[in-house]
Amino acid sequence: MKLQWFKYIILLAVIFLLNSCNHNETGFRVVRFWGLGVEGEAVAQLIREFETENPGIIVKVQMIPWTAAQEKLISAYASENLPDVFQLGNTWIPQFQELDAIATLDTFINTSGNIDSSKFFKGIWDTNIINGKVYGIPWYIDTRVLFYRTDDLYNAGYSRPPVNWSELLDVSLKIKKNKLKKDLYPIFLPFNDWSVIVIFALQAGAKLLVKNNSYANFSSGEFKKAVEFLMQFYDKNLAPKGSMEFNNIYQAMAEGYISMFISGPWNIKEMKKWMKDELENEWMTAPLPSPDSNGIGISLAGGASLVMNKMSNDKAAAWKLIEFLSRPATQMKFYQIVDDLPARREVWNYPEIKKDKYMKAFFTQLNHVQPLPKVTEWEQIAYSKIQQYMEYIVYKKMSIDEALKKLDDDVNSILEKRRWMIKNNLL
Repeated sequence: MKLQWFKYIILLAVIFLLNSCNHNETGFRVVRFWGLGVEGEAVAQLIREFETENPGIIVKVQMIPWTAAQEKLISAYASENLPDVFQLGNTWIPQFQELDAIATLDTFINTSGNIDSSKFFKGIWDTNIINGKVYGIPWYIDTRVLFYRTDDLYNAGYSRPPVNWSELLDVSLKIKKNKLKKDLYPIFLPFNDWSVIVIFALQAGAKLLVKNNSYANFSSGEFKKAVEFLMQFYDKNLAPKGSMEFNNIYQAMAEGYISMFISGPWNIKEMKKWMKDELENEWMTAPLPSPDSNGIGISLAGGASLVMNKMSNDKAAAWKLIEFLSRPATQMKFYQIVDDLPARREVWNYPEIKKDKYMKAFFTQLNHVQPLPKVTEWEQIAYSKIQQYMEYIVYKKMSIDEALKKLDDDVNSILEKRRWMIKNNLL
């Protein structure tokens, strides 16, 4: 009787193990993939082709909402339950690198016939490099360019977009003079969007953080130059101070309340919806103007990357999936599904993209982008502190010098842990 019970227990154990082997009982290798937001939903449409090409591999896709993504990923890391491959906004890569949660990919890249740095935009690729090692592969990308009303600029004497800061200010003054009405503004520069001031600061040559990104540098002459330039738009009533003055920027553009704004590729589809019929040919995109010349100003290197769990049990299969999602043909299909800008340079030669007149500015701009500081604390610095002190400056609650000094002090407090980690050789 005891022998029969022993056999029964062994049988139950075998059944349990077989049911927990993620299809391994049939010879399959399972790769878990987490995508964020709409991209997490869209990627499922590409997986069948990958599995057909790799009949021994099954991909399990899970979509994580952006609003819950960081918390979900950190919880998964803490419980050692991160998927094999997952999507990260490229400003999140430093955080997961510091946690030692993501694998370096240099060895895989060195033996890959599909992926190398030359196939990507330099500034975007650089967002994935920390201490000389590559931790992510750009999946889709974005940057900021100038959206503008061609008719408003033409009426102000400009048959082309402004190419430097002086022209940006000049055309704004002339548009304001033409329109006269108090509630019409030549340009929308929301000071509660940290990217606006940071873009102009980078164009001015500002180093936002210094000494191995452990100290703030917002009191620098370059950052102050950018703030002083932007303040002319608020002080001369060329840009609205109230960030909520326009609930719909596209409607404001269509109705002539705004002539220019700086934003990303996600606005193209909306602009096409609002600027139609007689307005269809009255708007365009352009690279950002530079501070002092007729060149192209720096913009942000945005987007999301594909990273690999350092603890993945099947890194070879995980890398196969990353390579597949990085192929030009796959990236083109992804673009057709979600309109995200492709990370691969070759894809920009596909007719559907190359012939799109609104995309030309983005291609040009993507060759002039710069990564943000690669520190875990960046989002806290940007959303909490930069926006706070820009509001103080715009509403004259503090002088520029006073606000930038206090911004430095606050950010230095945020970076205190980083300095300690550097001192103790933990970074």
